[in-house]
Amino acid sequence: MSQTEQHLEIEAKLLVDDLVGVKARLEALGAALSHARVFERNVRYEDPAGTLTPHGIVLRLRQDDHARLTYKGPPDEAARVPGLQARFEAEVTVSDFDTMDVILRKLGFHPFMVYEKYRTTYVYNGAEIMLDEMPYGSFVEIEGHPDRIEPLIEALGLADARRFEESYARLFDYVRANLGLAFNDLTFANFAGINVPPGAFEPPESRKR
Repeated sequence: MSQTEQHLEIEAKLLVDDLVGVKARLEALGAALSHARVFERNVRYEDPAGTLTPHGIVLRLRQDDHARLTYKGPPDEAARVPGLQARFEAEVTVSDFDTMDVILRKLGFHPFMVYEKYRTTYVYNGAEIMLDEMPYGSFVEIEGHPDRIEPLIEALGLADARRFEESYARLFDYVRANLGLAFNDLTFANFAGINVPPGAFEPPESRKR
């Protein structure tokens, strides 16, 4: 297996109304809790020319119960399966979030967005299932081989759930544009009192047609 294949992330992202129900179905299937609910703070970085995001590249520093630095490449069209996203991802644990931030800044990168979520993680039949509470809605991410992902979506009663191939940050761009929001960070404080209808996740250009 090549290095690229080893680091290839294939996942489905689904918008859901009821994470409690999904959790109950996972436990009924016998899924194992691999990580209890944890708060995440993520900082995404850009290079001086602002070229990472336009090219679909993510450089992210995450703090939950560990600090981790992640690189994600643009979507891999050669490995893409309809309804799923495939991309190169490499991640390392770092000992100190603040020091890693200093190193990135010294290398010329700068933070351009912060996003938060609560995540609960299960594993089942070779797949990893993340229950994500985002400031703008609830999502389920299922990561693994496509042959494992699709049957699990069916088993969880999520066959009709809306799927997204975009990142949470890209969906945030859509929501900001559609709702006329001026803030730049995807935080719970910023979204307090804001109702986000399902249509807000549509690309703004598609809503104008």
